[in-house]
Amino acid sequence: MKKLACVDFDGSEFEDSYWNELDSFTEKRVLVATAAEVPQDTDGLLVKLGATYNKDMMAKLPNLKYIGMLGTGFGGIDSGFAKSKGITVTNIADYATEGVTEFTFGILLEYLRDLGKARSQAKEGNYSDDFSGSEIKGKKFGVIGLGDIGVRTARLALAFGAEVSYWSRNRKKDAEDAGIKYRDLDDLINESDIVTLNLALTTETEGIITAARVGKFKSNAIFINPSPMELIDFSALTIRLKKDDMIFMLDHSDEMSEVQLGQLRPLKNAIVYPAIAYLTHEATELKKRIFIDNVKNYVAGTPTNNVTSTSLTAAKAEHAP
Repeated sequence: MKKLACVDFDGSEFEDSYWNELDSFTEKRVLVATAAEVPQDTDGLLVKLGATYNKDMMAKLPNLKYIGMLGTGFGGIDSGFAKSKGITVTNIADYATEGVTEFTFGILLEYLRDLGKARSQAKEGNYSDDFSGSEIKGKKFGVIGLGDIGVRTARLALAFGAEVSYWSRNRKKDAEDAGIKYRDLDDLINESDIVTLNLALTTETEGIITAARVGKFKSNAIFINPSPMELIDFSALTIRLKKDDMIFMLDHSDEMSEVQLGQLRPLKNAIVYPAIAYLTHEATELKKRIFIDNVKNYVAGTPTNNVTSTSLTAAKAEHAP
C-alpha cells in the first residue's frame, strides 16, 4: 500500500516489532486522531472497534482499497458499500475462544460454590465451613449458538459431566457425534438448568431471546450471556429477574446504557461483570498477530478474515471486541 492511515491510534497499541512489520507493507504510515483527518489519497485504513465508516466517508477516499478492524465487530462499517466498491474489510475472529469459555465456567463455578464469599471470609480470619454448593455434573446444560466459543463451551460442559444440548441455526454433526444433543431452541431453554448464549449479533439474531422465551426459563435456571445484550428482550428479562426465580450473568456491560445497568444493579440475581472475558495475555497477543497478518495477507493478494468476501450481515462478535 502507498499510504496507510491509522485512525485513533497513538502508537501504544503495538510493540515496535509489530509497527516495524506493518511498515514493511506500506510506503507511508500516518497516525490520525479522527476520520476527518485521514488524507484523501489514503488507500488503506486501520480502525479500532466501534469505528464508523459509512458510504459517504468512504466516497471521500477515492483510492481506498482496504479497511482493517482491530476487533471482531464491524457493524459501524458499511461493508455492503465497501464490497460494491471493491474495498476489502477485515476483522479479527476467533482470538478469544479460550478466554471467553474459561470465563464462562469461572463465573459459573464462583456462583455455584460461593467462592467470592469464601475467599473474603477466610481473608478476615473466619475459616468456618458453613457453605453448601452445587455441581455442574448431572445438570442439563444448554448452549445457544455453536460457533467456536459455543463448541468449546459445550465440550467443557461435557467434561464436567453435564448433559449437554445445543441449538444453532445449522446442525453440527461433529458436535452431535461427540454427545452434544440438538434441541429446538424453546425446548432447550425450557429444560436446561444452565444456559449459555453464544451468538453473534446480526439482524437475524437480534432479540432472539424474546419475551416469550425469557418466560420459558425453568425456575432456578442459570442464564449466562457472554454475548451482546441486544440478543435479549431486556425489558422482559428485568421483569423475570424481579421474580427472583433465576440467575442471570453477563459481561458485556460496556455496551449497555447507564439506565439498563441501573435497572440490574439492585437485583441480587443479576450478576454483572466488566467486559473482561476476552482479556487474557494469550488472546491479546493473538489479536495483534491476526491484525498484522490480515494486512500482510491482503498486500500479498490472499486476504484473511475478509468480511466482504461473502454477503455477511454486519455483526458483533460471538463475544469479543
